[in-house]
Amino acid sequence: MLLHFTKMHGLGNDFMVVDMVSQSLRLPPEKIRRLADRRFGVGFDQLLLVEAPTNPDMDFRYRIFNADGSEVEQCGNGARCFARFVRDKKLIGRDRIRVQTAGGNIELNIQSNGEVSVDMGMPRLDPEQVPFNAQQRSVTYPLKVEGQVIEVSAISMGNPHCVYRVDDVHQAPVETWGPIIEAHPDFPRKCNAGFMQVVSTDEINLRVFERGVGETLACGTGACAAVVAGRLQGLLDETVKVNLPGGSLFIYWPGEGSPVMMTGAATRVYEGYTRL
Repeated sequence: MLLHFTKMHGLGNDFMVVDMVSQSLRLPPEKIRRLADRRFGVGFDQLLLVEAPTNPDMDFRYRIFNADGSEVEQCGNGARCFARFVRDKKLIGRDRIRVQTAGGNIELNIQSNGEVSVDMGMPRLDPEQVPFNAQQRSVTYPLKVEGQVIEVSAISMGNPHCVYRVDDVHQAPVETWGPIIEAHPDFPRKCNAGFMQVVSTDEINLRVFERGVGETLACGTGACAAVVAGRLQGLLDETVKVNLPGGSLFIYWPGEGSPVMMTGAATRVYEGYTRL
């Protein structure tokens, strides 16, 4: 069977996007892993599926699978690509799109310049909502990593994030500490490990070791989580430029009780077919 797909990326975080509204097929984890292989398959960080919603108030259902075949709750860069995909494919005629995800409902807005703004919803800060093993909520928590106790933030943006502040992201131990933090027992569903450098009150540098993927060129939910962590620590303004290896995002969060807004680019690379 031939599978029609679109290759897209958001600041280098790359995706295989599949229309499951007009196509019908089953993609078990072993097939996803094979498609994700960058030598023998299409190659991607995540597979994005566009499905009909189960909630009548939503326009689409958005499902995300990591390269290891595991399904995850949310992906901000993928959400922007999702919006451009359904609009370019004429699956919807509006620039405002309501989407159902495993991490909650989100709203996508395509701007006149082609960039996409995403209402990522309100961050979840209580430890049990992340989830994170702690007795009570705090701005930061101690976490033991390779014999050292570091202070981190634990935040859910529909998926779990650990944010660790560093002096210089280029010198941060992403390759060594990233997989340790990702699988840390205090995060029972694992987590995305973010390493944040505060440049100024309106700018940060960020690297993210993503759960089930490894370090990626960009992570939208990681950018949101980092800004929330910085805001709660009194380090950042409401609007922050987040510099990732693949490019920059703009995150707006006025504070608790408000959703996080993310704006950035979404790029189509090519259309293709692959035989399953």
